[in-house]
Order: sequence, then C-alpha cells, then structure tokens
Amino acid sequence: MIAKIGKGSNMYGAILYNQQKVDKENGAVLLLNKIPDTVDGKYSVAYFNKCFEPYLSANIKTEKTVRHISLNPDPADKVSDEQFTEMTQEYMERMGYGSQPYIVFKHTDIDRTHIHIVSTCVGIDGKKILDDYDHPRSMSICRDLETKYNLHKATEQEQKQGNKVFKPVDYQRGDIKSQIASVVRHLPKYYSFSTMGSYNALLSLFNITVEEVKGERNGQTVNGLVYLALDENGNKASNPFKASLFGKDAGIAQLQKHFEQSKEKMKTNPARSVLKNTVELAIHTTSNETDFKKQLTEQGINTVVRRNSEGRIYGMTFTDHESRSVWNGSQLDRNLSANVFNDWWNDGNKPELKIQDRPVSKTNELDSLPTKDLFEFISQEHSRNFDLGLLSLLPDAQGEDYEEEQFAKQMKKKKKGRGLR
Repeated sequence: MIAKIGKGSNMYGAILYNQQKVDKENGAVLLLNKIPDTVDGKYSVAYFNKCFEPYLSANIKTEKTVRHISLNPDPADKVSDEQFTEMTQEYMERMGYGSQPYIVFKHTDIDRTHIHIVSTCVGIDGKKILDDYDHPRSMSICRDLETKYNLHKATEQEQKQGNKVFKPVDYQRGDIKSQIASVVRHLPKYYSFSTMGSYNALLSLFNITVEEVKGERNGQTVNGLVYLALDENGNKASNPFKASLFGKDAGIAQLQKHFEQSKEKMKTNPARSVLKNTVELAIHTTSNETDFKKQLTEQGINTVVRRNSEGRIYGMTFTDHESRSVWNGSQLDRNLSANVFNDWWNDGNKPELKIQDRPVSKTNELDSLPTKDLFEFISQEHSRNFDLGLLSLLPDAQGEDYEEEQFAKQMKKKKKGRGLR
C-alpha cells in the first residue's frame, strides 16, 4: 500500500477538488471527523471551508496548514467502506491527526473506488502538530495495515528498487565517465519509461543528458547515443561519451526494447491514477510553477518542464520515485498535457475546477453554521477520535503524443549534421 502526504496552504482548493466529484455524482462524503453534519446530509465547498476556519485562524505562523493524505492499496485488494473507514481511522490516529477535523471523500469516477482525506495540521489551540519524519512513520503504518487487513504487500522487486539510490553527477568532482556509468548502467533496471523524451527527463534529475547522433560507417547509416554531464543550470558540462562505453543497456537498441516493455507495464500500473490525482490536486492548490513543483517534490515526484527557444512549454514529465515510473503529462490525462501548463504559466489561464451547476440547500450555505457554533461544536467534540485515508487507481495509458513529437523535432534540429566518431 502506498501513502501520499500532500502539504499545502490552499484549503479551499483541496476541498473543491474533492467536492467537485460529489457534486457531479461521481463520489460521496464517506466520513466526517470533528465536523458537524448538516440537516439534509448535503455539503458545499464553502460549508466545509468554514468548518476549518477556527483551526486555520488560530495559527498565523504555519505556512502549509493543509494536509491531503492518500492511502493506496493494491488494485487487487477488495476493501469495503467499513474497512476503509477503520483502516484510515487507525492511520490518522497513529499519524497524530486523530483529534483533528477531517473529511473522507469517496470517489467513484474511475473503475475502482478510491478515497481522499482533507485535514489540517493546526490544532484548535493554534499549535502545529509535529510532522518530523512523517513519511517513514507513514510507511511503517502502511506495512502494519497490510498485515492487519490482509492486503497485498510490496513485491520483493519493488522493495529492492526502493533500496537503490542513484547519485547525481558532479562535473566538478572529476571522473565524469565513472559517475555517468554508475547511473546509466543501472537506471533501466529500476525505472519504467516509455520514450526517449521521458528517459532524458529522468536523466536530467541526475545531471545527465543523452543525445542521438547519426553517421555513416562502411557506407551504411548508423544511429547511436552519446551521454553528457550537466551543470546546476542544465547546461552541458562535459565532452560527449559514446553509449558503448557504458554497456548495452545504455545503447539505443536496448533502450528501444525497454521502451516497449515499459509501455506494456505502465498500461496496468496503479501508480498512474495515484500520480494523476496528486498532480491535479497540486494544480488546484498552488498558484505558480515554483510552488507546483515544490508540492510534488515533497511527495517524491519530480517535474521536468521542456520549453522551446521562444519559451513555449511543449513537454511535461513527471517522475514518481515511489513507483519508479516516468510519465508524460498527457499519458496521465489529456487535461494534463503541455498545452494546459503553457496556458497557465505563460498566459496566466489557470485550469479551474467547475462545480456542477445546481442549487445548494440552504443548510449548506456559509451562514448555516456561525463561527460561534463551530467553536462550541469543537469544544463539545474534543474527546472524539476518528481517522481515515485514501486509495486510487487508473485507466489505460495513453499512446504517443504531441509532447514527444515536438521533443523529437527539437532533438533532430540540434543533432543535424553531427556524426558518430
């Protein structure tokens, strides 16, 4: 089971992302903890946001007050609503959020039901709940829950992958060839990536780039690859090294096989929907590129943005280090393509979530529960303890897309006229 802990500052955006599913009849509110129910059991974004205000206003020092947590069992696990509730209650209690207000949203917009939790790390006393080493603690709790609820455990291969650490190349340290070799000889054994563009995006995280070169040998056209080190700004910082220096796994023929194998593997990879949900949430809870990338990095996801010489974004690649998989934005969803991010970051047209147009009951309006009554409710319920979590999944992966076509064109322009030596 995989856990994702999102930390942000936009409570409204986190609630909106989830409540949209409910309002479109693709979800439901499964559980409320320390949040008063409404008369008719219907809710609005404004109502939920109001319920968190007493906590958020009690602390003006903490920047990231919002917690959006997901627990993701294996797709083969069949978990009932009651089990989800029990499992997530235990998770939240052990993570230190058992006495906090939180909402459990159940989504049914894809084949397999999944759950999201929205909460806050600020207590009613204004103090921030300590979250040092929360990711290791979360992993430990997940292992216990797998045993308790007889869920599928991580495979031996996945556990081995999790133990493998690759170090970025430091071009100033010298012995660049050996540093590049320590990465490219083994990277395909641990990561799934289905295109040359996604492979290059992954390599860039380790200060490496790969270029395709063409030449002639004995009257025949020969294709090959060369690897180079990058500096801290992404500029080339070394002479090129032929792929043959690093073994067959670094060569173009073997990589093509890896691309095909990865495509098949990624079609059924449950990490896709988890990543899709995480990226979508980051869009709606951040306001700029820097914050967007930072939020995803905190959840073990690196973002690589590819721009042309005019600054237009033509590629978005997300590397999920938890599942060791690399995805183009349009592979995750057509609404996460490069064009969407270009319109947002270059033109200021941020994609917005739209709630289904239909009247909301008076009991759901902001004035339905005054702040005074909220404080009274919180005081009365202070001894109650609930908890919760989330799960997600994915449809079939998309095929080749505009991003990769543009990337290939960019590469061809740069390499035109260069030959193998």
